[in-house]
Amino acid sequence: MNNYESPFSGRYASKEMQELFSQQKRASTWRRLWVALAESEMKLGLPITQEQVDELKANVDNIDFNRIAEIEKETRHDVMAHNRAYGEVCPKAAGIIHLGATSCFVTDNADVIIMREALRLVRAKLLTVIKNLADFAMQYKEMPALAYTHLQAAQPTTVGKRAALWLQDFYIDFCDLDYVLKGLRLLGNKGATGTQATFLKLFNGDVDKIVKLEKMIAEYFGFSDVFDVSGQTYTRKEDMRIHNVLSGIAQSSYKFAQDMRLLQSFGELEEPFGRNQIGSSAMAYKRNPIRCERICSIARYQLANAINADMTASVQWLERSLDDSANRRISLAEGFLAIDSILNLLIDVTKGITVYPKVIEKRLAEHLPFSATENILMEAVKKGGDRQQLHERIRTYAMEVELARKQGEDVSLIDRIKNDPAFRLSEEELKAILNPRDFIGLAPLQTERFINEKIKPILKEYDGKYADSIIKV
Repeated sequence: MNNYESPFSGRYASKEMQELFSQQKRASTWRRLWVALAESEMKLGLPITQEQVDELKANVDNIDFNRIAEIEKETRHDVMAHNRAYGEVCPKAAGIIHLGATSCFVTDNADVIIMREALRLVRAKLLTVIKNLADFAMQYKEMPALAYTHLQAAQPTTVGKRAALWLQDFYIDFCDLDYVLKGLRLLGNKGATGTQATFLKLFNGDVDKIVKLEKMIAEYFGFSDVFDVSGQTYTRKEDMRIHNVLSGIAQSSYKFAQDMRLLQSFGELEEPFGRNQIGSSAMAYKRNPIRCERICSIARYQLANAINADMTASVQWLERSLDDSANRRISLAEGFLAIDSILNLLIDVTKGITVYPKVIEKRLAEHLPFSATENILMEAVKKGGDRQQLHERIRTYAMEVELARKQGEDVSLIDRIKNDPAFRLSEEELKAILNPRDFIGLAPLQTERFINEKIKPILKEYDGKYADSIIKV
């Protein structure tokens, strides 16, 4: 292996996503566009024969990339190289290929067609992640767990409620993706500067036929609309919107995976760990969260990559500039391959999260007395205690216990309170106050309502359209 190979193709991305951004897919989509153009022009009265159209159709996948490279080396123009190579295998139709069009007829329209397929694949995999997390959240919606703010122990939540937070982020991503996907439009056939002047000459000034031509080509590829106006290209803000969707998924993925890494270090949750998996080449006992670490790593790449679309949309000159071309070929493809890689890992992790209830209970029990001090105070006041005096005693005990623990002493806040006659509370009464389920509020209800009202409807709408994948981990 002497040539550079992208890690996305060698290690991370799925075969199906790689195929969408392959040379073969791009070139065959260009040819399908030339077929659609020729067939539509024939139907609208231009001197093109069915025999020519049939010849074009028969050779859509008959692509000689070596020959194309030879022609491009000579012409320094990739579209014309593909055009001529197509003409060489379609001699009868060679003279009518690309009739009236400019390069962006194939490049831009093909990009939209391919990205639509890629977004559908992303949506299918994202739905699988959503389903996995919804199942997990419902299963653990009532299991109390220590919550954290500022990464410091805080009031309890539940394992399922925390999963619902991750799930809500991915739900937002799904809604954004679905909105952009359903609104995708082709560039259409706008010509060199977007005025369709060439087509006006071809059709002898018949505006209706030009409008109909665009509609026919859009329908040929299953689109309901084209851009109303354009320069030579469609506005690069459309790429920005697509990149923003991918960036949103990367953000949510990073948040989920980073939380999992923290919880795995606490011993509460764990990503899947294979029976023969090696955690470290040096430390044989290690169980490193390599999947979640990889998710964070690739997500960080996509967050940086997405800026390409913002910059490209900003600097386009007038009706077009070519400084977008090389950037888009790299950043759009790599963005989709990155998100595909992340989703493959997410599917694997979310369907196999291990929960350690005893560790969760122990960590919660260690910190719950501090969260329960307000409840303890109220019960002591009911027994005749002075609220202000008791508040000061609790505050003092809490500070002393916290400091003692940090110095390695094994002390208990509850013991301090139990042994103070001013509180008038027995050990049994204190234990009753410390029931973890009394501190989780509406966490189970919030989780169940969110999943029932928001998640289940989309899972039902897309039932059977989820996508598991060959996971590379």
